[in-house]
Parts: sequence; C-alpha cells; structure tokens
Amino acid sequence: MDAYLEEELYDLMTFCIQNDPSSPDYGAKKDRAYQIGKELYNDGGVDAMENMYFAIQNRISEEIQKDAKPYRSWWNGITDEWKY
Repeated sequence: MDAYLEEELYDLMTFCIQNDPSSPDYGAKKDRAYQIGKELYNDGGVDAMENMYFAIQNRISEEIQKDAKPYRSWWNGITDEWKY
C-alpha cells in the first residue's frame, strides 16, 4: 500500500509544483494529497508521514529538480505533531 500511496502522492505533488494554483485540477489534487497524509497518519503515525515525505522530497528533487519542502504544510492540521 505504501508504494501505491507514494506513487500517487508523487504524481499529485509534481502536478501541483508544475502548475499554477488557479489550474482547474489543482485544488482536487491538493485535497487528495491531504487525504493521503491522513491515511499515513492513521496507519503509522507521524513516523509514517515523515518517511513518506522524505521519499517524495528526494524523488522530486532528483527527478524534476524542484523543492517539495514548501508543500509539507499541506499536512498541517492532521496532527499537532506535524507543524510546517
């Protein structure tokens, strides 16, 4: 399941990084990314969220040469332990 979620989250984030927030699908993709964060938290807590985001951040950096750090805040509100 983690591999599936990683691939989906990667696709969602690369879309959002490469497109303007006013694009038609941006909001839906951002919402789905938040839902993935909730799924990860429910399954494995903050450690699962950190591990997934680390993997995504590295992939995005290597594959499309962009910074995914600003998007960590999308998961704010899932738990008080995640504050970015």
